[in-house]
Amino acid sequence: MTDERMGEALWPALERLPRGSGVVFRHYALPLAERRALFARIRQVARRRGLVLVRAGARPMRGESGVHGGRGRGIRTAPAHDRRAAIAALRAGAQALFVSPVFTTRSHPGGRALGRARFGLLIRGLDVPVIALGGMDARKAASLKRFGIHGWAAIDAWTNGGS
Repeated sequence: MTDERMGEALWPALERLPRGSGVVFRHYALPLAERRALFARIRQVARRRGLVLVRAGARPMRGESGVHGGRGRGIRTAPAHDRRAAIAALRAGAQALFVSPVFTTRSHPGGRALGRARFGLLIRGLDVPVIALGGMDARKAASLKRFGIHGWAAIDAWTNGGS
């Protein structure tokens, strides 16, 4: 997950991602021309590193592999904060779900985290890859393996040196 808070830490974070990982490009606050230019730079890194790059937001980006939380070509991912949202996203064609917030996170201060038990109940029986999001790092992701998660996503874990 990218966002404006990352600043220049975005570039080493992209280099640290394991090959085959995904990047959800957000940066919603940038003016369109700057957003497209940044996406193009990230796309170059993604191609070189073998990363999947999907775009969040309404405006398509050249070279995107898919879209997060909307309609578009390629891979379709969606956010889910509760079971109702997860089912709705699947009915709308989502091919993977980012379920959050699993743990407390700086991205949503004061937001109520799901915790392990509610996370497990939320994703039970969903026939789609689930990516855990919200306060995640490698240790916390390992604690969720029993739920059959496909992977985990983060901002701070990749920019603050912890993975």
